Amino acid sequence: MIERIWSGRSPLWLLLWPLSLLYGAITLLIRLSFQRGWRKSWRAPCPVIVVGNLTAGGNGKTPVVIWLVQALQQRGVRAGVVSRGYGGKAERYPLLVTAETSTAQAGDEPVLIAQRTQVPVAAAPRRRLAVEGLLAAHDLDVIITDDGLQHYALQRDREIVVVDGMRRFGNGWWLPAGPMRERASRLSTVDAVIVNGGDAQAGEIAMSLQPGLAVNLINGASVALAQLPEIVAMAGIGHPPRFFNTLKQQGIKPVAEIAFADHHAYSEDELRRLTQADQCLLMTEKDAVKCRSFARPNWWYLPVDAHLQGAAVTTLLDDITHLCTTARDARSR
Repeated sequence: MIERIWSGRSPLWLLLWPLSLLYGAITLLIRLSFQRGWRKSWRAPCPVIVVGNLTAGGNGKTPVVIWLVQALQQRGVRAGVVSRGYGGKAERYPLLVTAETSTAQAGDEPVLIAQRTQVPVAAAPRRRLAVEGLLAAHDLDVIITDDGLQHYALQRDREIVVVDGMRRFGNGWWLPAGPMRERASRLSTVDAVIVNGGDAQAGEIAMSLQPGLAVNLINGASVALAQLPEIVAMAGIGHPPRFFNTLKQQGIKPVAEIAFADHHAYSEDELRRLTQADQCLLMTEKDAVKCRSFARPNWWYLPVDAHLQGAAVTTLLDDITHLCTTARDARSR
């Protein structure tokens, strides 16, 4: 239903329109308050790169963060990642995240990023605390924030926006009548626009999510999707149909597709009932980080990697690398 409202296919968005105007007025006032200096923002002692979006729901930010971290590592840039840690609740903040940290403490995305990249990761609702925690423990050249485009209390040196190329901006209205956190005109102020799927427009960077081999949650064995037995597919991400469509594009037809809410807290009993003895359960990597502690032998996940295309990719990486090395050299003087 919410997809129909946000796409404009349902007239119910008109009933929510007054609330959208209120949401838009509040968000514009917040941004203006930082721009005019009415509220104070904080600048980190090293460059900060924000990877965010304009819409609610999953757009593919976390794969872009992982791609950016790995690309900068190859260029000798020492990166750390900060996140709000949505869905997690730690005893104290900032929380320094490792591959062994539970998602109940840190949330899904920080644990996934820590496991995939092995770089320092910190979570805190106030991202300044997360940045300070990372820099107190590690010597870093750059901080990358997973989400946080609208977190104007933290100054940033570059802004990257990830857009769902299939859904883009729906009816274009602010929440709750539409999917927008900020209007599409905000794109004119950012440094790069990455479009996940669909058709990239002029000035945008095309991106696709390429699946790898299926990985067993218990023993880490990797096999091609076609080698798995009958598949029950599940996803608890911002936009589950993206995962199911990925499987279809690989020629895989699950016997069932089960969507959960984003950041859903799974239980062993809940997932055990989804499959029969001769079937396997296939989930996203983001789901897998929450299920490893009670996984069963027939549970698998499918990792995906962001692939970016075009000369603008090199330009973006060159720009960020130069920014980081210049700042590093200045600090060493």
